[in-house]
Amino acid sequence: MELVVGASEATMKSVMGKLGGLLAQEYTLIRGVNGDLQYINDELASMQSFLRDLTAGGAGRAQTHGHRMKDWMKQIRDITYDIEDCIDDSAHRLHGLRSDMCCYYFANSVYEVLTWWPRRDVAAKISVLKMRAQQIGERRERYGVNNPEAAGGSEGSHAGNGTAAGFDAADNQEASLELVAMKDPVGVEDHMKELEEWLTNDKNSSGVLYVVGFGGVGKTTIATALYRKFGDQFDHRAMVNVSQSSDINAVLTNIKNQVMPQSRGQMQQAGGGVLGRLKRGTSALAAKCCSAGASEETRGETKLDRLKKELTGHFDNSSYLVLVDDVWSAATWGQIRKSLPTSNKRTRIIVTTRFQAVAKTRRGEEGDHTRKVSPLGVEESERLFKQAFFESKGSEAFFESKGSEVDKVQEEVWKMCGGLPLAIVIMAGHVACNPNKSAAEWLKVCKSLFPESGKDHGKDGRRDLTQEEVGRIVSHCYNDMPADIKTCSLYLSIFPKGQKISRKRLTRRWIAEAFIAEKQGLSVEDVAETYFNHLIRRKIIRPVEHSSNGKVKKCIVHDMVLEHIVAKASEENFITVIGGNWLMQLPSSKVRRLSLQESDSKRANDTEKMNLSHVRSLTMFGSLNQLPSHSFKFGIVQVLDLEGCMGFKAHHTEEICKMLLLKYLSLRRSDTKQLPKSIGKLENLETLDIRETSVVELPKTVCQLERLVNILGGDKITRRALKLPQELNKKKKMKALRILSGIEIVGGLADLHHLTELRKLAIYKLSTMSDDPSFKDLSSSIEYLGGYSLNTLIIDDESSKFINSLDDLSSPPKFLVALELSGKMVQLPSWITQLSALTKLTLSVTALRTDNLLLLSNLDALFSLTFSFRAEKQDSETLTILAENKLCSDGEITIPNAGFKSLKLLRFFAPLLPVLTFSKNAMPELERLELQFSMLEGLYGVENLAGIKVVHLTLKDKDGEYMTKEVQHEVETAVKRRTDGKVPKIILDQ
Repeated sequence: MELVVGASEATMKSVMGKLGGLLAQEYTLIRGVNGDLQYINDELASMQSFLRDLTAGGAGRAQTHGHRMKDWMKQIRDITYDIEDCIDDSAHRLHGLRSDMCCYYFANSVYEVLTWWPRRDVAAKISVLKMRAQQIGERRERYGVNNPEAAGGSEGSHAGNGTAAGFDAADNQEASLELVAMKDPVGVEDHMKELEEWLTNDKNSSGVLYVVGFGGVGKTTIATALYRKFGDQFDHRAMVNVSQSSDINAVLTNIKNQVMPQSRGQMQQAGGGVLGRLKRGTSALAAKCCSAGASEETRGETKLDRLKKELTGHFDNSSYLVLVDDVWSAATWGQIRKSLPTSNKRTRIIVTTRFQAVAKTRRGEEGDHTRKVSPLGVEESERLFKQAFFESKGSEAFFESKGSEVDKVQEEVWKMCGGLPLAIVIMAGHVACNPNKSAAEWLKVCKSLFPESGKDHGKDGRRDLTQEEVGRIVSHCYNDMPADIKTCSLYLSIFPKGQKISRKRLTRRWIAEAFIAEKQGLSVEDVAETYFNHLIRRKIIRPVEHSSNGKVKKCIVHDMVLEHIVAKASEENFITVIGGNWLMQLPSSKVRRLSLQESDSKRANDTEKMNLSHVRSLTMFGSLNQLPSHSFKFGIVQVLDLEGCMGFKAHHTEEICKMLLLKYLSLRRSDTKQLPKSIGKLENLETLDIRETSVVELPKTVCQLERLVNILGGDKITRRALKLPQELNKKKKMKALRILSGIEIVGGLADLHHLTELRKLAIYKLSTMSDDPSFKDLSSSIEYLGGYSLNTLIIDDESSKFINSLDDLSSPPKFLVALELSGKMVQLPSWITQLSALTKLTLSVTALRTDNLLLLSNLDALFSLTFSFRAEKQDSETLTILAENKLCSDGEITIPNAGFKSLKLLRFFAPLLPVLTFSKNAMPELERLELQFSMLEGLYGVENLAGIKVVHLTLKDKDGEYMTKEVQHEVETAVKRRTDGKVPKIILDQ
């Protein structure tokens, strides 16, 4: 039996913090409540110690009690949740009565009268909770659930839990900056060679490739490698994950959205989003939801026919490639295949499945092919293990502590994994994160995972694993993690299967859920980053996209790992998932965190059967068209994530503003048009994300939100900016702000001196004049904040007057790690070479000069350098500047032959690019060169880039197609002359 304790302990920490704050507040005005609160607080402290001992002892100590221990822990969890709900709901009710009081002296007397009944009700609930806590303690003794110390279980403790802080020094280090480069899959060379021939064979105009094998054997890896390598050869391509879902409409809609992307305006006109069904009042909501559900059901076939028609019309006379990943049902696949249209041109469909029955669907058709993926051989297993092992930090410490035993430990572990890539990779991360375990302890781990004797180990001592045994390895690696990080990993179950998860979105939500606390002098943001890095080292999550600053931007979770996490989260009643790729039983207890994912009409009404009165976190995905009809206690919701939802009306945001305990609110990419004045009531709000919406101005009441840490607005692509209220300066409030992104600076809003906690300032629109006092206020603010915590500065200055005045700063913002200056800048600020920590720099293409490049080459920490121009077309002034820059550089822009010691990414984005020449020994670490243009005059010396791996040319105007192909040919010819044999990949997009 495995116990899930991470989430319970995290919740208990949160509750105890709240209880401590209550012991001296208004609850003590009711006789006896103070004593009850103190008793509950002490009892929970003892329970928390029990959980810690249990976690430190591992699952072995719990085996003595089996189901009794599991049931008792469930009781601890449930009462902890109920106590937290009681505290939050009571705080909401009492705050509502006090919020309208204007005279404090008069208010106290009136307040006691008005809150008499709510406080009596609170006292009664607390009394009941105290009695439950007593009964839980007595029940444990009555049924013989002893303390972990008395259980006499396993020796030692989980190495993963060895640090009180929940992470080790390797996690605490700054994550190394890198570019995402899809590594060649290990051990799939034979598969790829045969399948590439099938994919490119023109004899068959259509065909389906079935990639069949165990979960974790590498099917998706092979299929994805084919998809990425040959996707550009087709007119259209799409990738969908099916899993246990039988919703054909959702699958086809997903494909349609990838091959027929809607504009943001079209999506808003379409409406029909989840929040569009939210009504003021549960009865009206119920009527509308039931009506929507019935209507959708009756329209099901019509919708399918419409989707087929749309895809047929779009794919007609076009070639297409579709990857359908992880199909569980032959019947489901049969429906999907019949729904995909034929075409006059070449079509290829790749299907991955664990089940041979799926591959037998409509077998024998011309062009169809089945490829069974078997486990890796011994040499390939060893190679993959070592590759994954060395990717994880801490490996050097492991070698130092093991010495000659290293090879023995590694061999025992990877042979145990039976050649399955998932098991090998996740065990490699497990070993790398436990450098203090001896060889004997690792042998013990292997035996504990597979205690069966007489099992056939196959050739060379390698095991042949069953699917259940793979799950056992995943479960062991999960259970070994520290409790805090285990809790954070459970949170991954909120996101749909196969979805790329934003690092920042995930870590901000961890913070809002109070999973993260300051540790070892690190801020909560830094601790969250540390936990994220630990999950990468553990191979629980895998980076799939990096930002241009070299940090992980998005990650994914392997299907089998996510299956395990979702099961654990359900067992703990930590998160309830409705819809999506999972077929799960409805929870029998109260729902605390709810993730509503895309589902078919058969499952759309599942929420009607659940107890949702205690939901404190609500997340919605996709096109789910209904909300539960019965009551949410909106007052206790703390996390509301409606990213991408459509159908907002004014009263919807008014309802949101009644959620007084809300900490995290994301309306990103929704069709919200404005925020009401009542947003000022959300005094607990920490993150407000309204990026890529129609919200262009915040109401002045937002200045009442003293706890607000992150304001994320505007549109990064269009540079539409968010206007802040003037009261921000007048009242010098919101001093907790750390991120102020996508804003417009106008008039008196330029004085930001009081925001000393600010880490990121992103100005998308600047409306100040050189003779305006605000001009100097903004310069002074940047200079002043640069001496505190400011590390990211982005300024888009259309007039260019402000950015060209930055050279006048007497003291540069020396802690900057990222700087972006957009406008007609020619000369760089003289202090830019003093930014020793700068890793990311983005400048206007007007600053592209040989002398400027020579200056920038001295920035030793610089990881990425971008020259861009945001306007659609370059005006005459810009063209004049570019011409003058060429004259000053002898007709071409030359990259110097020294410096740029750390630069790995170089990008040029502009309609017209001059001749670019790389000197010998230029940019020795550069891995990726990107050029996006309508006209490129020339590109020379690419063969001089010692570390170059990819040259990506993107043509924005077909008028320059001939010249661009000439450039491509010249580059390909040049790199072939390299003596080291390292030929970079040349990509041309049009």
